[in-house]
Amino acid sequence: MHWFNVLSDLRHFAEVVLLAVGALLPIVDPLGSAPIYLTMTSSLTPEERRRMAKAVALNSFLLLLASALVGAYVLDFFGLSIPSVQVAGGIMVCGIAWSQLNSPNSPPPLSRDGPSTLALDDFSQRAFYPLTMPLTVGPGSITVALTLGANPSEGLRPLIVIALAHALGILLVAASVYLCYRYAVRILRKLGPTGTGVVVRLSAFILLCIGVQICWNGVRALLITAFPGATP
Repeated sequence: MHWFNVLSDLRHFAEVVLLAVGALLPIVDPLGSAPIYLTMTSSLTPEERRRMAKAVALNSFLLLLASALVGAYVLDFFGLSIPSVQVAGGIMVCGIAWSQLNSPNSPPPLSRDGPSTLALDDFSQRAFYPLTMPLTVGPGSITVALTLGANPSEGLRPLIVIALAHALGILLVAASVYLCYRYAVRILRKLGPTGTGVVVRLSAFILLCIGVQICWNGVRALLITAFPGATP
């Protein structure tokens, strides 16, 4: 009976981990964001890009973990709703996607030599905005992370177990972000200049559509809250 309970707990732990990965990974979509990441870091050296990929992955892990564990409480403290986060975040995503769609047609340089020219403060700021938020961890993934932690389990032990499972799932997502961004040059080199340009434009357009959808989801939820009888 004891071993049966242990196996049941392990299965539940694995299910929560897989749920977190399955819910977050398609929205974060590090492989689809890799071309845009490479375009936005085209002025960096290969070593700086590797450091940037590590910093973005770490920021993504911390931001998603904080959203899952305490995000709902923070929103309640400031009197904010998830739809308002969706509207604001969707606008940010649309802005980045639009700038990428209107960027020059020349593909991003896949290598750059020379000493580092990016100051530490600028590096940290750029790693967080816009590379971590909203490019990698946008309002959609933050909303999913908030949803994962919105219904905490009763009791200290289940609460700790669920929190650890969420942390492990988010860690796996952050690891995929690092790998895709770290090897973005190799991925796009296989595509060539023409293929890279196509992928960058397509990824930017998809990102724009995602931003519009996220913004509309927030607006629709706000309209339903303001006018309960309406069905926009």
